[in-house]
Amino acid sequence: MISEPELDGGDVFVTSEVLTETPPPGPPAPPRARRPWLWALGGAVLASAVWGGGLYAYEERQPSGPDLGGYKSVQSLCEIAEFKALTGVLGEPSGDAMAAGMDDPAVFETSCPIMLGPSESGFSVSLKYTLHKVSDPGPEFAARAKYYELTTPIDGIGEMAFFDARGGEGGEFRVLDGQAEIELSVYRQYETDEQGNPLGDTKPIDLSGIEVPMTQDLLAVMAALKK
Repeated sequence: MISEPELDGGDVFVTSEVLTETPPPGPPAPPRARRPWLWALGGAVLASAVWGGGLYAYEERQPSGPDLGGYKSVQSLCEIAEFKALTGVLGEPSGDAMAAGMDDPAVFETSCPIMLGPSESGFSVSLKYTLHKVSDPGPEFAARAKYYELTTPIDGIGEMAFFDARGGEGGEFRVLDGQAEIELSVYRQYETDEQGNPLGDTKPIDLSGIEVPMTQDLLAVMAALKK
């Protein structure tokens, strides 16, 4: 018979083992790391927002170009230039008008040359329109007018305007209005004989004060260019 061990006069040692089917718990698992694609997605969204904001700010800083003051490009300058005032003084158009010009992102330019009065003793009329879309024509305008001997300032039209009567043979006008330059010239046209005398029976028209009808027609053209 087996019994618990006994030792007389000594310590009692008891040894026991407990068996169980459930293993003891192991060490705690390390914290779970966030998925890398979530971080990548968040970074992409943030970068997109920053880039979009930067692009918007960049576009806001970009110059939009000078104020054209309502002036625009036109298909045919001759169609909007009626020359009512000059026609009343010099006569009806006697030739077909021909338009020429260029259209560029930096500048638009066109012209309209016509003849007024009799073909043998009429007047050559030339209208030129330049719209500066980028550069400022102001600093050079007065200097160019002086170079072409247009020394008489005219008030009441545009920002600056200069005129010259060209020795009584016509007149030349230059007007600056913001980014637009308009030029109008009138010159007497006639055939002469060997002695320099005009041919034909038409009485010469006195051109003194020609700047008045020229101013009226220029104001009408400037208004039409803004419609």
